[in-house]
Amino acid sequence: MVQAILMCAGKSTRTHPLTLTRPKPLLKVAGKTIIEHNLNQLDGLVDEVIIIVGYKKEMIMNYLGDSYKKMKLKYAEQKEQLGTAHAVQQAERYVKDKVIVMNGDDFFSRVDIKNCLAHDNCILAMEVEDPRNYGIVLLEGGSVKEIIEKPKNPTSNLANVGLYVFDKCVFDELKKVKVSRRGEYELTDVIGKLGITCAVSCEKVKGYWIPICYAWNLLCANEFFMKDIKEKNEGEVEPNATIKGEVVIGKGTIVKNGTYIEGPVIIGKDCVLGPNCYIRSNTVMGDNCKIGNAVEIKNSILSDSVSIGHLSYIGDSVVGEKVNIAAGNLTANLRHDGKEICTIFCDKKIGTNRRKFGTVIGDHVHTGINTSIYPGRKIWPHLSTMPGEIVKDDKTD
Repeated sequence: MVQAILMCAGKSTRTHPLTLTRPKPLLKVAGKTIIEHNLNQLDGLVDEVIIIVGYKKEMIMNYLGDSYKKMKLKYAEQKEQLGTAHAVQQAERYVKDKVIVMNGDDFFSRVDIKNCLAHDNCILAMEVEDPRNYGIVLLEGGSVKEIIEKPKNPTSNLANVGLYVFDKCVFDELKKVKVSRRGEYELTDVIGKLGITCAVSCEKVKGYWIPICYAWNLLCANEFFMKDIKEKNEGEVEPNATIKGEVVIGKGTIVKNGTYIEGPVIIGKDCVLGPNCYIRSNTVMGDNCKIGNAVEIKNSILSDSVSIGHLSYIGDSVVGEKVNIAAGNLTANLRHDGKEICTIFCDKKIGTNRRKFGTVIGDHVHTGINTSIYPGRKIWPHLSTMPGEIVKDDKTD
């Protein structure tokens, strides 16, 4: 019996404001949650998945239930988020033999999971440009010697990506792990000790690994997965609307006259678009969205029940659930000088590695008419803007 452990207990402050109201594995890309994507990749490779829950656990449990396709699901609670080693320990009572352990908030491919499963003990790694930002894998004789977290002077560019295969004996080593410099019990600290008694293999990424560290990483993942969508229309498209490329339209959705859609685009169920709106490539909208007259949306993720009033522009942005964007709203998604867009995290300015990036809006936000939002700014859940307001800084209260 092959099992998998998905670590989904963390709070993920770096993806605020989206994760103020939901756990990160329930964030969506290309119409599916992160956790559904990983379960789809595991389908047929494992018999059972143990999901480690903690932060807003009920949301994950209610969303998935007790089974997913042909896989049984079990839940183990990590009441205190004390690190990845501590998270895996919560599943010990369920593990029968061989087990895959995966970060539950990154995207992994089926081909890489399958390659790792060919070994008794294995980690997945990928060569990266700047190894100082990762846990770096050191190999000796083809086997993993140790993992060094964010080394100042790295001797390798092979980064640990958070997918492992272990024999059940790993739990003996987990009990010996001590608190790291970061104040956590780290799964990576087990690797070196495990390698003393048995070889730990290393597979390099051949499919993909897409980490979701910050909210704007969802846009990168969305662009990646949208390349694979296929045209499907279960709604109503009025005679003078134009559909180009691969576009998915859900049941009950109406695309009104004058609307122009350039795929790849995904539109959920029971939406109303137009008349005369322009939906550009790599845009995804959830169910029950309303897009008004002369609205333009480009390369953005809209959650369920988003309403955007006429004469608005949303570009390169992520919008939470039940958001009302009033008429005449504009997101600026490009600096005048064309340089990388930065944003604020923990009172520090950080780069996004994006030349174009609009805004991240939390759930239940209402904006006033003619609101303008500077590039890279974020709006916290349940907040509002005043008519004509210019959002120059993150709006957190």
